[in-house]
Amino acid sequence: MAEAFVNSFRPTHFRAESAGIDPGKLNPIVVAAMHEIGIDMSLHATKSVHDMFTRERPFDYVITVCDEASAEQCPVFPGGERQHWGFPDPSAIEGTAEEKLAGTRAVRDLIKARVEAFCFNHVPPATA
Repeated sequence: MAEAFVNSFRPTHFRAESAGIDPGKLNPIVVAAMHEIGIDMSLHATKSVHDMFTRERPFDYVITVCDEASAEQCPVFPGGERQHWGFPDPSAIEGTAEEKLAGTRAVRDLIKARVEAFCFNHVPPATA
């Protein structure tokens, strides 16, 4: 979600890429929650941190978003400025389908607010 938000808020200033320690399939509930606000993630593919690391491409910012319970497993990734933003893992939300979607919406909105603040604090909006 963070990658999609960065790339939609400031596509001319940032190019975000995300990866996981154990990449799998996209969570369909996350895809649905993002679709609700006009961001299509259905064609996104999960990527491995290892694959990104072996590319040896420098990054200006490395931001980890692991939940606090998994923070010790967050990768140490070479790059410029490093930050950790802990968010609950949507795949760990339990309950009915509607409860999972509601929880995912809450996480989505937290991520959106954090990414929006980051993007707009690092690159001021264009003036008219």
